[in-house]
Amino acid sequence: MKKLKIILTACGCPGASTLIKYLKNNGEREIEIIGTDMDEQAIGRFLCDKFYKVSEGTSDQFIEELLAIAEKEKVDLLFTESSNEVLNLAKNREKFEQIGVPVPVSSPEAIKTGSNKFLMYEKLKNNPKVKMPAYFDTNNLEDFVQKAKKLGYPEKPVCFKPHEGKGSRGFRIIDDSISRKDLLMNYKPSSRYMSMDEYIEIFKEEREFPKFLLMEYIEGDEVTADTLCFEGKELLTTVKSVEQARWGVIVKGELLDAPEIIEEAREIVKDIGLSYNVNIQFVGGKLIEINTRVSTFIYQDDLIPPYLSIKHALGEITEEEVREYSKKVVHGRRMLRYMDQVFWNPGELK
Repeated sequence: MKKLKIILTACGCPGASTLIKYLKNNGEREIEIIGTDMDEQAIGRFLCDKFYKVSEGTSDQFIEELLAIAEKEKVDLLFTESSNEVLNLAKNREKFEQIGVPVPVSSPEAIKTGSNKFLMYEKLKNNPKVKMPAYFDTNNLEDFVQKAKKLGYPEKPVCFKPHEGKGSRGFRIIDDSISRKDLLMNYKPSSRYMSMDEYIEIFKEEREFPKFLLMEYIEGDEVTADTLCFEGKELLTTVKSVEQARWGVIVKGELLDAPEIIEEAREIVKDIGLSYNVNIQFVGGKLIEINTRVSTFIYQDDLIPPYLSIKHALGEITEEEVREYSKKVVHGRRMLRYMDQVFWNPGELK
């Protein structure tokens, strides 16, 4: 097959090293990877064929820099790994297509809906096939406290998160049953728990109240659906357990045979109109979050969903051919993320 040259953005993200390895060992062709990242010491710099330091992913400079790199390197496609970049790239996709460089991402409208927790729930709330936690939008501190009581506080813990957020930023569980001493002595400093009094103390003097989504606190098994889709059509979905996470990133999990989750993912993708690689998170059987970009996969040598996205965007594989890959999923296949290191001497980075 024809050799490919692609730009891979955010090549310093947690899943970049494994993605680079599997793209390069795809079993069909040679792929030259041009990595980009804000951090000049991103791990992808040491694994990609070339590397460029770029501006912050939401900026106009970021788009102009990538366009210049794409033309200079004569790349075949641009692939992004970052939630912070995906909307900007979607809005400017036509600029890349005009120079013959596809960008496999969802539409700006779908990204805005999927990335905003409140808009996501509002879009899906009338679909009986999608299970969601009870939730409220909140407008001010008094409104927040009153709606927390409607969700069962203080007898039950509640949680909140920004409408738009990355990872676990801004997410906390309000649970007054846990003593401050217990939190200090028995929980890590990164604990997500806080009391209502602490919450009130933080925001009582704030003039602008943040846009928080207030939700019932859901406990239970966490699973994620990694879906390859196109314009609202689910083509291929793998489901993995999240048995252990660190820094908001899965470190241990297993491919599950979960047709009910796949069906739910199919409905979510359809209603929001998503395309290409998306990640859908569930806790206790209820929808928690959508990441409108590639996520951590439990890869197989014969099943590399980002590579299938690339082939679909290049017109090399049909939707039906993508669907056929569902037969290759090895349920029970496990993953373990581990730490590694690279080393270099002064003056060796160029």
